[in-house]
Amino acid sequence: MVRVLIVYDSRTGNTERMAASVAEGVRKVDGADASVVGIEKAKLDDLEGADAVILGSPTYYGNMSGRMKELIDKSFNIHGKLKGKVGGAFTSSGGTACGAETALLAMLQAMLIHGMVVQGRHDDKHYGAAAIEAPNDEEAEYCRDLGSRVASLAVALNR
Repeated sequence: MVRVLIVYDSRTGNTERMAASVAEGVRKVDGADASVVGIEKAKLDDLEGADAVILGSPTYYGNMSGRMKELIDKSFNIHGKLKGKVGGAFTSSGGTACGAETALLAMLQAMLIHGMVVQGRHDDKHYGAAAIEAPNDEEAEYCRDLGSRVASLAVALNR
């Protein structure tokens, strides 16, 4: 069974709702299971033990939250141990053109530096799922799609 870890930071509950939708998408994939962990409980061992990692953060000034950045900064201690794992990202922001894409790219950049495999999306939401405040039905569907795409790739790579 492929283990997909979803780590999120949420102070208003918006990103937490997105994490739940991402997990729904993961669980639709045969051979994959999701584990959802709030940033305050996430440990480096969790990242190392997963086959895929999906990070979710609110967008703050065009970047991820400080708590998410702190986890990424600490991941220096396991550098090289995430190589080949599948990664993805999602974010909630205050509105359009508020930095959601740059926040997603910052999380994905860290994954790429770890040697992780990141799959883009060709038709829309190229870098990951994004919502304006609380996710509406369409945004929740993008989250489920992100979860299923990451899980499907992780299952294929772990065959």
